[in-house]
Amino acid sequence: MTERIITQALLLLALLLPAAPALAAPNSVQAQYEVSLNGLPVGIMQDVFEIRDGRYSIVSETHATGVLALVQRRPARVTSSGEVGRAGLRPLAFEATRGNSDARRVRADFDWSAQTLTLTHDGRSETAALPPGAQDRLSVMYQFLFLTADQVRELKFAMTNGRKIDQYRYAIGPDTALDTPMGRLAVIHLVKQRATGDTATEIWLAREHAMLPVKMRIIEEDGSRYEQVIAKLDMPPAGQP
Repeated sequence: MTERIITQALLLLALLLPAAPALAAPNSVQAQYEVSLNGLPVGIMQDVFEIRDGRYSIVSETHATGVLALVQRRPARVTSSGEVGRAGLRPLAFEATRGNSDARRVRADFDWSAQTLTLTHDGRSETAALPPGAQDRLSVMYQFLFLTADQVRELKFAMTNGRKIDQYRYAIGPDTALDTPMGRLAVIHLVKQRATGDTATEIWLAREHAMLPVKMRIIEEDGSRYEQVIAKLDMPPAGQP
């Protein structure tokens, strides 16, 4: 009887205590990635992530290099903005474009109160259900800053690219180290669990850099292999501007 009373008291105490806050994340990140296609350099990606007054913004621009720069003169620009809460990032708007007149421009607007997601692409808009904790394809990369190593062991989330929203699941591989232009980094290796016809995706998270993704690999169905690898990083410790 005494054991039962103690158990009930502990359960009641757990309900009364406030939920644990999100992991303290850096207020700003500036990262540069080298982008390659099938092993050949094709671009440089510059990311700027900022948190201010409970809100976040991310701007990612990729400039083509080499021969590709002759045909891709405008940078690919991807942005995400929204709120920062107890669970991390809560996107409100996402956009990917190469300019105002870009016919391939896509946008996603998150309405959390109505639990709806508005997707704008190919000159039309459509509405989809907005699952709890959903991210866009840019915010999800910085959501890792709010997670611990244990939390990524069974990783499931909904993500939109501005055209659709899908459920994603990643499994963790064995601990390893990764050689980058920044040196050798201890990383956690995540592998997308996929169905037939899906793209193969792998993500490497740096343990010593707040779980920031330092490498990503995407293999398309036709075998094309895209990679981005960290080259430079400016990340003040959490709590510093």
